[in-house]
Amino acid sequence: MASSFDHPRPRAARSPQDRANLVGAAWMIAAMALFSVEDAFVKGATDTLPVGQVLILFGLGGALAFALMARLSGERLVTRDVASRPMRIRVVFEIVGRLFYVLALALIPLSAATVILQATPIVVVATAALLFREKVGWRRWIAIATGMGGVLVILRPGTEGFSMLSILAVIGMLGFAGRDLASRAAPLSLGTAVLGFYGFLAIVAAGAIFSIWDGAGLVRPGLWAWAFVAGAVASGVLAYSCLMKAMRTGDVSAVTPFRYVRLLFGLALGVGLFGETIDFWTWIGSGMILLSGLFVMWRTRPQKRMPPQPQGPA
Repeated sequence: MASSFDHPRPRAARSPQDRANLVGAAWMIAAMALFSVEDAFVKGATDTLPVGQVLILFGLGGALAFALMARLSGERLVTRDVASRPMRIRVVFEIVGRLFYVLALALIPLSAATVILQATPIVVVATAALLFREKVGWRRWIAIATGMGGVLVILRPGTEGFSMLSILAVIGMLGFAGRDLASRAAPLSLGTAVLGFYGFLAIVAAGAIFSIWDGAGLVRPGLWAWAFVAGAVASGVLAYSCLMKAMRTGDVSAVTPFRYVRLLFGLALGVGLFGETIDFWTWIGSGMILLSGLFVMWRTRPQKRMPPQPQGPA
C-alpha cells in the first residue's frame, strides 16, 4: 500500500496578486536604494556648493525631467487643480521638508539623518488620527509612542551626545509628513509627473529662500559638483518613478513596509562612503523606529486594494 509520503502534495502556485506583490516589493527596494544614493550625492554636492545653490540646481534638474515626462505622457502641467488648497499646503510642507532635510544632510552624518527620516510614516498615521479622525487603536498608539521614543533615543536631549543640528532632520521629517498628508487630499486628476514637477519646483523655491536668508553668493560649480548634482537628479527621478511603480503594482499593505530598507542603505552609505560610525544608542533608536513602523504599517493594512495617491520626491 502506497504511503502518502510517496506522492508529496505539490506546492500551491503563487496567485497573480502574490506575484504582483513580489514585483512591487522589488520596485520599492529599488526606490529606497536610489533615494539613499540621492542623499549621498546631495551631501557630496554640499561640500563644495552652498546649500541653497544645491537645492536650486537639484530642483531645476528634477522639474525639467518631470516636465518632459508630463509632455510625453500627455499630462497638462497647468490646470485649475494645481492651484487647489491641498496643493498649496503640499508645496509649503515640501519646501520645509526638503530645506531642513538637505541642511541636515550637509551638517550631520548621513546615517543619522536617514534614521530620523524613517519616523515619517509613524507621524503621518498619528497626525491622520488627530486631524482626520482616522481610527487608531491603542496598540498602534503604543507603537507610535515607541517610534517617537526611538527618535529621542537617537537625539539624546539633555546629554553630551545631543546636537542641536539633529533638530534639522526632525523638522525635515515633519515637513515630509505634512507633505504626505496634504498629498492624500490632492486632486486625483493630478498624475505622477505633474506632482513630481511641482514637488521639484518647491525645492527650487526652498533653495532661493535659503540663499536670500543665508546671503551666500553663487559659486561656479566644478566638475565634481556638477557630477554630484547630476547624480542626485538622476537617482532622485528614478527613485520617484520606482516608488510610483511599487505603489501601483502590489498591495499597499504588502509593499509599504519595504520603505524601511532605506534605513539599511543609508547606514551602509554613511559608513562606507563617509566613514561614519554608528553608536550603540543610534542602533537602539533605529530598532525602535523600525519595529514600531512595521507594526503600524501592519495594523494599517487596507482590507482591499485601492490605488494610492502619489506623494512626492523624498
